[in-house]
Amino acid sequence: MKNLVIVESPSKSKTIEKYLGKDYEVVSSKGHIRDLAIKGKDGLGVDVNDNFKATYSISDDKKETVKELKAKAKKADQVYLATDPDREGEAISWHLASELKLDVDQDNRVVFNEITKDAVLQAFDHPRKIDMDLVHSQETRRILDRIIGFKLSKLLKSKIRSKSAGRVQSVALKLIVEREKEIKAFVPEEYWTLDAKFKEDDKEFSAALAKIQGKKAEIKNKEQADEALAACQGPMTVTALKKQVRKKEAKPPLITSTLQQEASTKLSFSAKKTMQVAQKLYEGVELEDHSEGLITYMRTDSTRLSNVFIEAAHDFIVGRFGKEYWGKYKIKNDENSQDAHEAIRPTNLENEPDKVKKYLTPDQYKLYKLIYARAVASLMAPSKSNTVSVVLSINGYDFNASGTQLAFDGYLKMVSDYESSKDVLLPDLSEGQQCTPVSLLGNQHFTEPPLRYSEARLIKEMEEEGIGRPSTYSMIIDTIQQRGYVELKKASESSKTKVFFPTEQGELTSQKLEEFFNEIINVRYTANMETELDEIAEGGRDHVQSLKEFYDKFEPLVDNAYQNMEKMEPEKIGELCPDCGGELVIRQGRFGKFISCLNYPQCKYTRKIEAPEKEKPEPTGKICPECGGELLKRKSRYGNYFLGCSNFPKCRHIENIEGEKKPTFRRKGKKKDDE
Repeated sequence: MKNLVIVESPSKSKTIEKYLGKDYEVVSSKGHIRDLAIKGKDGLGVDVNDNFKATYSISDDKKETVKELKAKAKKADQVYLATDPDREGEAISWHLASELKLDVDQDNRVVFNEITKDAVLQAFDHPRKIDMDLVHSQETRRILDRIIGFKLSKLLKSKIRSKSAGRVQSVALKLIVEREKEIKAFVPEEYWTLDAKFKEDDKEFSAALAKIQGKKAEIKNKEQADEALAACQGPMTVTALKKQVRKKEAKPPLITSTLQQEASTKLSFSAKKTMQVAQKLYEGVELEDHSEGLITYMRTDSTRLSNVFIEAAHDFIVGRFGKEYWGKYKIKNDENSQDAHEAIRPTNLENEPDKVKKYLTPDQYKLYKLIYARAVASLMAPSKSNTVSVVLSINGYDFNASGTQLAFDGYLKMVSDYESSKDVLLPDLSEGQQCTPVSLLGNQHFTEPPLRYSEARLIKEMEEEGIGRPSTYSMIIDTIQQRGYVELKKASESSKTKVFFPTEQGELTSQKLEEFFNEIINVRYTANMETELDEIAEGGRDHVQSLKEFYDKFEPLVDNAYQNMEKMEPEKIGELCPDCGGELVIRQGRFGKFISCLNYPQCKYTRKIEAPEKEKPEPTGKICPECGGELLKRKSRYGNYFLGCSNFPKCRHIENIEGEKKPTFRRKGKKKDDE
């Protein structure tokens, strides 16, 4: 019988089977095969009184898969477990070993960081035992999440009708709610700047007031600005001039968190979309005559690069750009990073983005190009710019001007689509030279509140605070949106980036968690728990002891909340139930809010909430240039106003409010009935 290899994803099983040859059969577990059972006290699947012993059950949708795997495993000469190279993958291998009755002390665990023939064959030459420290770390995380999730969700649902709470998702929600509080409490402060414009040798340049009598310039009102303007009339003297060459180092290769951030800001991808596209690039793409994984494993927090890749990159960079473009290998890892992995990089530099573009979807191409460019650029020489800093002074007021000119593009050669350098040239000046401003203006400003979190900013904040793990950020962001706790939308019509706004339910949920569970649901405790999980993974901490310490702190908080958290009654609408005469109230259901009887479940009366009346089109008196009908002011589904013909749908002419014609779009298979 063949050797049996079990991987997680069906899409990579065919690729790996081709690499291994006819003596191997590669099959997929299709992800996790089992999870904590929903039984026992509180339905936790965990016996908190017996050293947190976990009970597992096979997922309903995986019973047939497990049955097939068992049949194949019995016939196989050898079973190899080749699930993903992280803690979750290690746990899946352990679950498989348990269900298939495999010896966990046998060298049957195979790990590879990229799906290429060399990497896969080398991994099968060096199988190892299942790492139980990694398994215990993942199991501890799952038990923590189950206890907190089940107990808090049940509590909040009964008290304030919130859908769920979680160990990390609630901290992410807290960040968003706290930021909104800061914005609402923010009081703008007035300040002024003085900006001078000069023209010397036919070159214009600008300078801004930086110091007054040797101290940082702080002008708080118009009176102070007028006083400064009066003191700065006349020619200014160049009192300092400094020329230097500045180097700008390349950024390190991408890791999970920076991949999500960069894809958000550069490609407008959501974190969820980024990870889905990256998964496909990792698992394998059908090229001209073979299938190959184009990138290394995308769940990593290490910026390490393999020697094989560095050598290949050296030849690529020197051959393509010249030896002066080769830089130094730099590695910068967080102290908690899992250095067993590499950074996210292309598996083969010969697979240049434009060469493989025809085999990729547009999204795959965009993300692969970003990963490829960033990995190669990280090994290239820094860019160099000639900079000039000038101080122009008058009566104790110092104005700063600066110029820069790119002298050597270095790594920018590789990432020009994502990073650029703009030259700002100054005329040739010398110390003691007199320069008279062409204009000198005082400009009023007001301080701005802190920015709301975009996906990229939230991910960066979670990473810096040590909350969760990069591989979970996408799921966390998705969860708090699905629960109706936050909305991701533009702050204004002119905004380009969507940001998070907490909903009323999100604010209420965060408020109650802070009131009753601040010892557990906070940034510091959550970050410390991640450190403990890392220590368990490294074999330096007992997982049962960690769970016990947590539970001894958590359980009294739950008891206190049940006793003292006020129960929120459903909102009454001021009508009586037509069936039983009870009060009608607004309830939150699976598909949104609806009206129900307060006497439920004794009375089953329900009805939909009527949608607000649609805003009627407003006559404008303007004539449609296409059919002669009247143009009406209408409101689109997105809340924007436009002008549309009164003869719609026969005439589809539309304009923006300014009168400029807009293109019309039709969805395939559907008639367009309104904007």
